[in-house]
Amino acid sequence: MDRLNKLDIKTVILDYGEVLCYSPTEEHWERMANLFKVDEGVFRQLWGRNRIVYDRGGISYEAYWADIAEKTGTKLSPELLKTLSPWDIEMWARINPTMVEWLERLHSSGIKTGLLSNMPFDMINYARQQFAWLKYFNHLTFSAEVRATKPDPAIYRHSLEGLGAAAAETLFLDDKEINVEGARTLGIHGFRFQSVAGLKDDLEKIGFPVLPVEPKSPSLAPTL
Repeated sequence: MDRLNKLDIKTVILDYGEVLCYSPTEEHWERMANLFKVDEGVFRQLWGRNRIVYDRGGISYEAYWADIAEKTGTKLSPELLKTLSPWDIEMWARINPTMVEWLERLHSSGIKTGLLSNMPFDMINYARQQFAWLKYFNHLTFSAEVRATKPDPAIYRHSLEGLGAAAAETLFLDDKEINVEGARTLGIHGFRFQSVAGLKDDLEKIGFPVLPVEPKSPSLAPTL
């Protein structure tokens, strides 16, 4: 683990999925799978098959879902298309209030904050319209808008340049180790996010001054 002095970290860059929001539930995956009349596990594989290309803006919304429909022998009707986008967005829209509260305190403390997310256009539009807390970020980097996805070095550079931040003074958080490693190759300090408690421990070890505050009593993520 990096041994950092708290004065080294002037910028924090956060991933969105499974960091600022909760993971989709089995119910979310099951109801999507039911639309295509396949097992949840099969649907997850198909959902992820071209997701990185979709997140990069390399294929359209219609083409992404048409590929899944073809693989499952499903007719992609206009009605089905109208259902898919809201349900896909809903899976990733259950915000983790503890992390958003920490983001707000980071911003208020004078630490630069950036959002760096692999995200398709429909989710980006939803986030810009619905997430008032995006104002606590100094800069937003969305993969579909910059035509690059983590762990491509280009997307980390875009975030650093937009923030006017030095890699050596930046901390990056992501739920996927491959993305954290991608940041580290550029000299950015990185932690894999797995829980608020784990993040707090990691930050305490490097003497970071602004820590997330865990809820006093366990709370469940909102469900469907």
